Amino acid sequence: MPGIDKLCQCFVKLSRSNNLTILRMAQNRDLAGATMELVTGGAGFIGSHLVDILVAQGKKVRVYDNFTSGREEFLAHHHGSGMVEIIKGDLLDFDMLKSAMEGVETVHHLAANPDIRLGTEVTDTDLRQGTVATYNVLEAMRNTGVKRISFSSSSAIYGEANVMPTPETYGPVKPISLYGASKLASEALITAWCGTFGAKSWIHRFANIVGPRGTHGVIYDFIHKLKKDPSRLEVLGNGLQEKSYMSAEDCVRAMAHIVDGTDEVINLYNLGTGDTCSVRRIAEIVVEESGLKGVSIEYTGGDRGWAGDVPKTSLDVEYLFSTGFEPTMQSEAAIRHTARALIDEIGL
Repeated sequence: MPGIDKLCQCFVKLSRSNNLTILRMAQNRDLAGATMELVTGGAGFIGSHLVDILVAQGKKVRVYDNFTSGREEFLAHHHGSGMVEIIKGDLLDFDMLKSAMEGVETVHHLAANPDIRLGTEVTDTDLRQGTVATYNVLEAMRNTGVKRISFSSSSAIYGEANVMPTPETYGPVKPISLYGASKLASEALITAWCGTFGAKSWIHRFANIVGPRGTHGVIYDFIHKLKKDPSRLEVLGNGLQEKSYMSAEDCVRAMAHIVDGTDEVINLYNLGTGDTCSVRRIAEIVVEESGLKGVSIEYTGGDRGWAGDVPKTSLDVEYLFSTGFEPTMQSEAAIRHTARALIDEIGL
């Protein structure tokens, strides 16, 4: 049964990754023996923003990233600071991952497949890069005595919820994408590790996160489409899809706020702004910020953009707000902020 064989191969802890190198950005100071915060996916879109806020708090950070979607330039401003160390490695390489746990106090696990749609084409993507990778992170923590994990989950775990805004207590949860299923499985592994091995966890169920350094998502796609053809913008679906959006800067600030301010064995929070924005409005904002004139916005039709897309999500964030956290931008402001930043980064 080749499918079973392929699945079993995913659970081989020692991967055959070759030529993985360790890059050090600590030329000015000796980090040996220092307590570290480990950020998996730390060179990625959200991960690099989290590195920024951890460094701003005076914490030393070890980034673990395979650079499939992460970029060295997202961390270039930390070069020579003595605060950031980079390991180029894959989470499926268990021995390298375990060695990266040395001296680590908290693991911030953000590495995952960033493209939900990819899972519909390569169906084991989220299994390997999500569920199996999370297992390896937890097992490496157990092997090295690291007890704290902060995990980036997703509103995708709720699937098509019939309660909106959707609270953390909503259930049963029925994800409809492979990405959402992987995140839910990872949450279950984490809570099991807490119950079985005495770990402590912070689980963050993200709204749609947008911001500078974005490498995927609807705003990123729209800008690339306009760059290719400035006269028209194709929108997948009918444009009425409506979701919660949060700026990357607010997202990582909320993550740090929760990790620093809550102390249960399992701390689970929705992260969002409490409002929503439609894809139609996002298209209008991107066109406005592009400065292009006479752009025809055209819709492909249907109530969702792709298989596994949830047409409407709205997160209840009262639990987050009860901790004293307040976002600096609501959904539409975060989208406009992102459009401006990505147009500058990508160019039109």
